[in-house]
Amino acid sequence: MQIKLSPILTDKEILQLMALLRTAKRVAICGHYGPDGDAVGAALGWAAYLKHLGKQVTIVMPNPFPDFLTWLPGSRQILFNTFQHERVAKALGDADLICCLDFRELGRIKEMATMVERAKAKLLVIDHHLGTEAMGEMMISHPEMSSTSEMVLRLIDTLGAFDDMPTEAATALYTGMMTDTGGFTYNSNNPEIYLLISMLLSKGINKDKIYRNVYWSSKESRLRIIGYVLHEKLKFYENHRASIFTLTRQELKDLQYVRGDSEGLVNMPLEVKGMRLSISLREDTEKDVIRVSLRSVDDFPCNKMASEFFNGGGHLNASGGELPFPMEDAIRTAERAIEAYRDLL
Repeated sequence: MQIKLSPILTDKEILQLMALLRTAKRVAICGHYGPDGDAVGAALGWAAYLKHLGKQVTIVMPNPFPDFLTWLPGSRQILFNTFQHERVAKALGDADLICCLDFRELGRIKEMATMVERAKAKLLVIDHHLGTEAMGEMMISHPEMSSTSEMVLRLIDTLGAFDDMPTEAATALYTGMMTDTGGFTYNSNNPEIYLLISMLLSKGINKDKIYRNVYWSSKESRLRIIGYVLHEKLKFYENHRASIFTLTRQELKDLQYVRGDSEGLVNMPLEVKGMRLSISLREDTEKDVIRVSLRSVDDFPCNKMASEFFNGGGHLNASGGELPFPMEDAIRTAERAIEAYRDLL
């Protein structure tokens, strides 16, 4: 059986997108707060395409991404509002087109939301998260797809520019797809994903090296955090096939935490046979909130639980949210959530 890529846009939408891009000279690409591999990979891949069209492109994000993504080609040129507020404000203010990638609500970019709202630029949204509200002049939304990076790759192919894609852009898009699926271990059963991977491999990417750069580049602090959590902080609710672990600011400080050290840690409790849900509660190092991450297996709806209990959302098996201080209240909320969903666990 021959696998073909399903269309990501209708003919009318292709013309609409082309018209948006044709009239823009200066483009700002926005990623969400707490940018992950998908947000960074999609932004770098889309930026490469826009530069190929002759656009002046700036990538802006609310705050920095984890250290394990700094090796990505072009990532050093990304501006962060937390450190480069004036340059970010200028990039958004001067833009003819603002592309919002991997989010569909302005609240996801925190303080940058006001700048985007006041900007004269038109708005293009490319996102794979669930939601019902429309935003901007054009919203390209496909929640069934593995990642925004997958969507960007499909868009570039649809617009006839895949042959001109540089290896660096292909590397960024593969990284986004890989990290948003946990190394293609969830939300990645669509056969078309592997056709897309083959396309990226034809660009000369080194997928083995990409994996090592992302997952095998830990600092000593990360290994110590993993050991500490697994030995001291992880609590199993065996009757509910769920687990919770917590990390406070003081613990992170004592363990010499570096941004990204806790990435993927929430997946580890699911290695225990029979576990269906893992919840991570981490005190933010910058703001007085508890960062919540949820991971599940099979058909357990992380996104529904995140929306109902944690002011968040996401995907079926990978979601997130946040809760106000203190940690004790967050733990009680997580335990109530587990109890409320016991029949599904």
